[in-house]
Order: sequence, then structure tokens, then C-alpha cells
Amino acid sequence: MIDAAILPLKEHFRSLDDPRAQHRIEHLLLDIVLVTICAVICGADTWVEIEHYGIAKQEWLETFLELPNGIPSHDTFERMFARLRPEQLQQCFLNWVQAVFNITDGQLINLDGKTLRGSYERGGKQGMIHMVSAWASQNRLVLGQRKVNEKSNEITAIPELLRVLDLNGAVVSIDA
Repeated sequence: MIDAAILPLKEHFRSLDDPRAQHRIEHLLLDIVLVTICAVICGADTWVEIEHYGIAKQEWLETFLELPNGIPSHDTFERMFARLRPEQLQQCFLNWVQAVFNITDGQLINLDGKTLRGSYERGGKQGMIHMVSAWASQNRLVLGQRKVNEKSNEITAIPELLRVLDLNGAVVSIDA
């Protein structure tokens, strides 16, 4: 059996459910997700930047992705991620992070809540989005996040976040 830590990144996202009608698919779900992950790791912040990254790195991406119709448009990236189940995507991401990241005894993990900039829609139904994140300071890596409805409810999101993370041996700090 192959050790989970050496499984390719794509193996951790292969289990994502594709919400699209099969007869209308031009770009593979795995290609869309992996181009996005690579682009974001390299600093892309918008769907347009993700598309530009994909175009610039297409030759390299084709060494491990299929890309039967080239790089998806920024609109395709946005539509696809809007339709994915966030909890399923998060679990795939957590599985990948845990496969490549080991917590050592005494390592500091900071839990902190933040309001996402630009998340408030004036006159809209959605208020500001608040997130609680687990940050491995030594490795400068976010291990996981949980969305909370209101900043005052961070205390309920923290146990949920801790349940999905394997933090045995770590020192956990919570910013109140």
C-alpha cells in the first residue's frame, strides 16, 4: 500500500462529486480544481488571475493534468467552485494537508477568527463572513478553517475545527 504522504495531490481530490450534467462537460473537474490550487499557491487571488496562471503554465500543467480543451475560462472556474460542496472540498484539502504535513510535539498552532474583507454585500441577504482558522506558525500554513455565522459564535466553531484536525502533541493557542 502506498503511504498517504506520497500520494499525488490529485488523488486527494479525485473523490469530489461533479455537480454538472455529464453530457455538457468540457473541462474535467480534477483539472479545474488542481489548476486553481496551483494558481492560488503561486499567489493568484481572482478567477481571472487563475485563468492567466493556467494559460502561462499550460505546458507544465499538461504533464500531470489531462486538459482536453485547454485551460478553462475564469467564468468556468468561478461557476464550478460556486457549485461544489464546500464541506467536501474542505475535507479533500484537509486530507492532502495532513498527508504532507506532520505536527511535531510542542508545535504551536494558533486559532484565530477573522472577518473576510469584501464579504459584506450592501443591501444583500448575506452579512459579513467570519472564519476561524488554525495556523501552524512554524510552517506558515493554514491547516483548516471553519465558517461561523457571527463573530460572537467563534466559540462554537472552534470545537468543530479541532475535531477535523489531528493536533495531537501540538500546543494550541486561541486568540480571544
